[in-house]
Amino acid sequence: MQNNLSDYDNGGPLFAPLVVLELAQNTEAETITWLLNRITDKQQNGGAELLVEQVLGGGQEEQKGKPNILLVGSTWPRLLAGAEEVGLFKEFNDGTMRGFTFSNRESFKDFQGDGDGFLNIAECQYIIKYELDTLRAKSEAHVPGYPKVKLYPGKSVIRRLQSKGILVQYFPLHDKEELKRLSFSWYQNIKLSAQPLDNIRHYFGEGLALYFRFLEFFTFALVPMALIGIPYYLFAWEDYDRYVLFAVFNLMWSTVFLELWKRHSAQLAYGWGTLSRKKAFEEPRPGFHGVLGLNPVTGREEPVYPSTKRQLRIYLVSVPFVLLCLYLSLYVMMIYFDMESWALSIYYEDPNFWTGVLLFIPSIIYAVVIEFMNLLYRYAAEILTNWENHRLESSFQNHLVLKVLVFNFVNCFASLFYIAFVMQDMMLLRHSLATLLITSQILNQVMEAFLPYWLQRRRNKKVHKKVRRILGDKELPLVAQVQLESDMNTYLGTFDDYLEQFLLFGYVSLFSCVYPLAALLVILNNMTEVYSDAFKMCHVYKRPFSEPASDIGVWQLAFETMSAIAVVTNCALIGLSPQVKAYFPEADTQLILTVVAIEHVLLAFKFILAFIIPDVPKHIQIKLAKLEFESLEALKKKSQGFGRMIEDVIFVSLCAFKVPSFSHKLDLTAALPFANALENAGGYRDPEGP
Repeated sequence: MQNNLSDYDNGGPLFAPLVVLELAQNTEAETITWLLNRITDKQQNGGAELLVEQVLGGGQEEQKGKPNILLVGSTWPRLLAGAEEVGLFKEFNDGTMRGFTFSNRESFKDFQGDGDGFLNIAECQYIIKYELDTLRAKSEAHVPGYPKVKLYPGKSVIRRLQSKGILVQYFPLHDKEELKRLSFSWYQNIKLSAQPLDNIRHYFGEGLALYFRFLEFFTFALVPMALIGIPYYLFAWEDYDRYVLFAVFNLMWSTVFLELWKRHSAQLAYGWGTLSRKKAFEEPRPGFHGVLGLNPVTGREEPVYPSTKRQLRIYLVSVPFVLLCLYLSLYVMMIYFDMESWALSIYYEDPNFWTGVLLFIPSIIYAVVIEFMNLLYRYAAEILTNWENHRLESSFQNHLVLKVLVFNFVNCFASLFYIAFVMQDMMLLRHSLATLLITSQILNQVMEAFLPYWLQRRRNKKVHKKVRRILGDKELPLVAQVQLESDMNTYLGTFDDYLEQFLLFGYVSLFSCVYPLAALLVILNNMTEVYSDAFKMCHVYKRPFSEPASDIGVWQLAFETMSAIAVVTNCALIGLSPQVKAYFPEADTQLILTVVAIEHVLLAFKFILAFIIPDVPKHIQIKLAKLEFESLEALKKKSQGFGRMIEDVIFVSLCAFKVPSFSHKLDLTAALPFANALENAGGYRDPEGP
């Protein structure tokens, strides 16, 4: 870590700022003082024992207001102690991954001196976030300066300040030198090679590194599909008779891809120390509210909200709302088909270049409307899920993902299913799939990369002009850097990124046998996606906190569900092909039964294949089993040692009371330290002795 505060204002603190806390500009001075004391106070007194510096926020230099930005850092010993608290796994000298302990720090690989550089910057910022999040109220009845903002023992101070708007935001600070090096190796130096995954992980943490590795893995996995799809498209696709083999290959590909990804992600997670890491105990979300009650697990007071009320909100409001949105989506789809019929009628009346161009207009308009509806629904689903008042962030995310996935699946793929299985028009299916795929990719690039970049660039120009008026050509000071980053857009996590890849996976696995170039288009999209996502992470969004991750979570299940649906879809497409129908010229029922039987066999084969391929490689399973065995043995020895110590203490106690029947059972020499400890602690004494 660079100590980029050493030259701050020629008299600033001598620690490296890692995290920024921005308070509301009208925050009471009493509140700021109280929060500073809680952050810097010793751990035994209930504090976080971190380092803090106050600076003026935006616009306050002119107003001469109170400092509303806190820069938080830490000493190395405190960070190392925090690494043990959060359960960080690091590489041991024998090459295994073990939970870090401060007392055994010298036995870990790459630990030298006082441990400077042992933790990467993402881990340091994660530890500080953990310490801030677990900063709890003691005897305060309310936040000092805000009598109406109640506190109770055990309540997270930071979450309370967030929920009441006193703490506007807090985020990890960029390290300019590290960011410059990462940018050069990641996206500035354009080349066809693997991403610098270790550098990404060290700077942004495991969650983001896992997403970028999944993006890369998915892209490379599409190469066989593209290589087979190109000749199919160029030489054998005029009458749609020969896509049966491609559909079968598609089914095999999706299963093998997902199983190999699970193995690869397990291997990555083990090397990063997140595979065996225990999940941290989840605290209530900042927005969670309810009547004050007692948590039966922690024994602390916290808001309690009846699950029956939440279920009523879900089934009486959320579910009908989702169904209404699905109905509107299907209604818009029927309007699109009316537009297609209108465009075709004009083309058949007067076939020329312009009427040929007109044939693409309905699909383009429909693709734009789909993206707009997805965006509107995304915000509505988030508001609705927040209103359901879920206690835990994981529960909130699961319900949000379910709502968004159901709507996006219907909104994006309903028209393709209708064309394929109701209209049975393969030419229109191919045309619609290509238009939807290309248009959605262009819109995603504009909305995710170019638009945020343009808005951020405008904001940066304003800040730089303001700084130049004051400093001239001097280097941007830390205060200006903090202000610049605080005005950046907040990165909302990998939700939307995984959602985009999920939809692209759907286009490839569900219908690519009708349009074999789909895999090639997704590869081209993902190649640009890597660079645009890398750029926006480095320069458009605030730096996110590291999120320890051992897999892609609920998205693995989502992709596997899509893969199972793809089996049904491709089998149905095979059944609709003229090549297969020729075998059943007058027996539609027999054709349907045959297709259903083949679909069941392929599903069974898919699940057998998933069962045969282990999720975790064998050598990692052995290492995990060995570590578990050693842990159990160490725990057994510790408990036995504790039992012997208790026996010795009891014996010494009895000897102190001159109980002769026990004097022969244990060696008094071995028990002497316990006798001294008892006497020094004011324990049992010989009534006749000194």
